[in-house]
Amino acid sequence: MKWLKRIAAALAVLVLVLAVVLVAGARRSENPVGQQLARVETPDGPVAVAIWYPTTARAWPTTLIGAQLLEVAKDGPVKGDQLPLVVMSHGNSGSAFGHTDLALALASAGYVVMAPTHAGDNFADASRQGSPALFSQRAAQLRATVDFALKGWKDAGHVDATRVGAFGFSAGGFTVLTLAGGRPDMAAIPAHCAQSPEFICDVLRATGSPLVDGPDGAGEFLPDPRLRAAVVAAPGLGFTFANGGLADVAIPVQVWSGEKDEAVPYETNAAVVEHELAGRAESHRVAGAGHLSFLPPCGLIGPPALCRDGEGFDRAAAHAAMNASVLAFFDKAMPRQGTR
Repeated sequence: MKWLKRIAAALAVLVLVLAVVLVAGARRSENPVGQQLARVETPDGPVAVAIWYPTTARAWPTTLIGAQLLEVAKDGPVKGDQLPLVVMSHGNSGSAFGHTDLALALASAGYVVMAPTHAGDNFADASRQGSPALFSQRAAQLRATVDFALKGWKDAGHVDATRVGAFGFSAGGFTVLTLAGGRPDMAAIPAHCAQSPEFICDVLRATGSPLVDGPDGAGEFLPDPRLRAAVVAAPGLGFTFANGGLADVAIPVQVWSGEKDEAVPYETNAAVVEHELAGRAESHRVAGAGHLSFLPPCGLIGPPALCRDGEGFDRAAAHAAMNASVLAFFDKAMPRQGTR
């Protein structure tokens, strides 16, 4: 019995220490941020959407995302009117919570942020990764998120429909570029993967995607004229926009790439996007950053596969600078009416 009591006491201390560590390392924002979860209907079924926004409620470190707490006001009231909107698209096998540090920074500054967990292409469900329509369905899901924010959300009256932006990482960057007016040539995938194989080629082959053989069934990519600005980080499938694929993009675009990104090589992705935008893009190359360096900084506890960076790279510092730059970009590209 004494041993059982000692074990129980040790476990209680361990739990207490873990709780203290989690609270101390909670991701916070300068101003209170509210958070909601919603179910959004899309042409291909429902998706879960995470929502962040400025609030008058007090934020608490209560929302556990992976091994890190977020300090938010769950279902708190929305503060402000005519708030700009930014929708976010995560990478393959990611989730709505893949860029929480940026979401909190934007919401703290007065933005509404909505991020869908792409159906069939997330950490818990990869059922659509082998579909040729995967990427067009992702685009439709992001467009449906904009629809929901402006018309279906119970707090839609707080959103300024004239100031809608988008952020995308990796496959999400590709998704955002198609909504911005990009016309990808999906027929370019087989030849590219045969001549210059990269990570996306491995993913398509591993999932049995017919896109490695041809574009049949890829679906239609429709622009969303409501978008006023776009930010893409380490955009995947950039090579599909070569030879005029971004000629119809008329909104400001900010492009981020990692100097040491081996998964999504700069030369065949971000560099192509920058070239096709012909000087219309604001470009940032992050020294020492790998592909996953664009995911949020990890707390004291985090999966090594997602948290490991190159020697000397300070992810927290890089994200602080990037988030400030993204906020400044959206502020400039989507100013409040009367401030232009």
